[in-house]
Amino acid sequence: MTSIRGDKLWLWRAMDANGDVLDILVQTRRNGKAAKRFFQRLTSQFGAPRVMMADKLRSYIKPIKTLVPDADHLAYKGLNNTIEGSRRPTRKRENIFGKFKSHRPAQRFLTAHDQINLIFRPRRYRLTENSYRHARADAFSLWADYIAEMTV
Repeated sequence: MTSIRGDKLWLWRAMDANGDVLDILVQTRRNGKAAKRFFQRLTSQFGAPRVMMADKLRSYIKPIKTLVPDADHLAYKGLNNTIEGSRRPTRKRENIFGKFKSHRPAQRFLTAHDQINLIFRPRRYRLTENSYRHARADAFSLWADYIAEMTV
């Protein structure tokens, strides 16, 4: 949850098994209708998952059963620690950014930030020193190619 101009907003995140952020959505509500909207968006973009891990919010149960009936829904304390921990870079960047002023810029920033963060910050603990250097070099060359493509 975050607060923009005194209004509470919920940051919905979806991650894959590797810990990469698939999608993020900023919404004013945290109910069944909001959950259905977020899960529909995910299933249309990435397909139906085999397993879904979430916190113990009861409004997740019905949308998950209707949208992905074959998926196992795990809602135990501590299982979604990866998702909870993934917001640290977002919070850090938000504080540098100077807090969000409204809903739309927050959504735009968070969507772009998580995708770029995946490219430029490979998980150091999973890589050897040489692999990490190659991943960073690849990220910067990819970014340079992207910038060159945008300026032409």
